[in-house]
Amino acid sequence: MNEKTFTPSPDQSMAFREALGCFGTGVTVVTAHTQDGPRAITVNSFSSVSLDPPLVLWCLAKDSNRFDTFSTCQTYSVHVMAQDQQDQALKFARNGLDFSHAEWKLDEAERPHLTECLARFDCTLHARHEAGDHLILVGHVDRVMHRKGQGLIFKRGQFGGFADLI
Repeated sequence: MNEKTFTPSPDQSMAFREALGCFGTGVTVVTAHTQDGPRAITVNSFSSVSLDPPLVLWCLAKDSNRFDTFSTCQTYSVHVMAQDQQDQALKFARNGLDFSHAEWKLDEAERPHLTECLARFDCTLHARHEAGDHLILVGHVDRVMHRKGQGLIFKRGQFGGFADLI
């Protein structure tokens, strides 16, 4: 066994990131509408917070080039991506301005909705919390959509999914 033990510190940031990567997460794309049009960001730091009231959270890196857009938005949608949406998630990770590769529409609150995702959580901002080099955004879930299908998973720097049940 090749075990590594350390105390997290700035000089151990890559090792800390590697350890965090052992935890597989789902892949989400968060969308918001701005005066300049729709914006998106790919996020794997998404979690449920509360059933009553219905709250979810996601984390936004302060050094993200989309920080100004998403740190101030009041409404947004979190899309849980399907396994066959890897290419779309990667494109939004690289460029949150270009929606030409995606099918989408605005809802009545002007939140951009991506089609074919496994689940979608339409949110109104509930709270912001400073947390180190990230901002935690807690959303009150106004509406939910979900369907059957396999989710896109991210673990140790790679995308994947669950195997089909036999």
